Amino acid sequence: MHNGIFHNTGPFVKLIFTAFIVLSVFLITLVGGLLLAMPLFGMGFMELIDSLSNIAHPEYARLLKYFQMIQSIGLFVIPSFIVAWFFGGNALRYLYLDKSIRWRTVLLTTVIMLSAIPMVNLMAHLNAQISLPESMSSLEEWMQRSEETAKRITEMFLIAETPADLIFNLFLIAVIPAIGEELLFRGIIQRLFSEWTRNKHAGIWIAAIIFSAIHLQFYGFIPRTILGVLFGYMLVWSGRMWVPVLAHFVNNATAVIVYYFINKNQVSKSVETIGAERGDWVYALLSLLFFTFFIIAFYLRVKRAPA
Repeated sequence: MHNGIFHNTGPFVKLIFTAFIVLSVFLITLVGGLLLAMPLFGMGFMELIDSLSNIAHPEYARLLKYFQMIQSIGLFVIPSFIVAWFFGGNALRYLYLDKSIRWRTVLLTTVIMLSAIPMVNLMAHLNAQISLPESMSSLEEWMQRSEETAKRITEMFLIAETPADLIFNLFLIAVIPAIGEELLFRGIIQRLFSEWTRNKHAGIWIAAIIFSAIHLQFYGFIPRTILGVLFGYMLVWSGRMWVPVLAHFVNNATAVIVYYFINKNQVSKSVETIGAERGDWVYALLSLLFFTFFIIAFYLRVKRAPA
């Protein structure tokens, strides 16, 4: 059985190789995406660059969505399969994609993620209250500007006027990132750090911290790290990549769907921050209790029988 060219290589060398493959494939797909964008959008190279640097440009949102898709595929999906082949030979087996999950696990994973929403909202609210010392005020100002820019871009991404727009947003914001980010961070990085430290818990936490940091949204760092840890344990407990992929998808898809109905004035905007508003502590507490119950049920189920 072919185990991969770098199967017996140390984890540090594997990490360096992973970084090289990720960067190389990303640059190749980015260049390819730029070349393809010119005929697709009917623009010359300089006009394309100008459009991407001007948030007020009428084509900005469409271009941003296009390059987001290119980035997700080139930065996460393709490199993960290449690296998995070099390390394990059988990429599907190495990435834990060779086993499906049962409908009960699908249902339980979905309930876990939905029950966690108020708790995650509270963590995000508390994270946003953290301030740096006066000596680091310039850094904090930069972080706040970055957060505001990321917020504007995210809202631009989430705008959907029709059901067709909603479906496309679900594909762009929920499906591709759920698959790509889980393959790279849980399937590759978590595994390598677990091997390096010889501790699966350390591997889970290190991968989750890197996962959160790479988003460059500092005021959501803590809840995103905790979600990364949750996804990591779901993979370790179940031995199936489709479990954290589903959990990641439900998390992102919920935000996309909720924003769609808020934009249509069919749902109150307060739904976005349930658990974080003043007086919402009951929702956050209930969220914690239900989440704890369901995650224990999940753990017991996958330990007793295949997921």
